[in-house]
Amino acid sequence: MAKKAFSIVLMVFAIAFILTITMVAAQKKPAEPMSIKLEGGKLPPVNFSHITHTEKTKIDCIKCHHKDKDANNPEPCIKCHLINEVKDNAPKAKDTYHKNCIDCHKESVAKGTAAPTKCNECHKKQ
Repeated sequence: MAKKAFSIVLMVFAIAFILTITMVAAQKKPAEPMSIKLEGGKLPPVNFSHITHTEKTKIDCIKCHHKDKDANNPEPCIKCHLINEVKDNAPKAKDTYHKNCIDCHKESVAKGTAAPTKCNECHKKQ
C-alpha cells in the first residue's frame, strides 16, 4: 500500500513539473534586444532590451505594460498607442515612448544611475 501511495505522489509531482515547464515555455518572449522603429520616424530605431530594464534595473513590467491583464503575455505598446492617431485617450506611440522613457531615464540619472537622456544616446546611427 505504501508503494502505491508513493507512486501516486511521484506521478502527481511529475505532472505538476511538466505543466510548470509547459506554462513557462508558452510565455511570450520578446526579441532581445528588440528594435523600436515607428513608421515615418526621422531618427534611427531604438534598440530596447527587456533584460536590461526588467532584470538589471528591476523595473516591473506593469510600469510600461500598464493595461495588460496577463503579466505573462504583455501586448506590444502599439496595440493601444497607435502610430498616427490618439485612440481611446491613449496618446500616440511616439509621444508615449518619449514621455515614459525620457522621464524614467531622467529620474534614474537624478538618483545617480546612468541612463541615456539625449536623442542620439537611444537613437543610434547604425
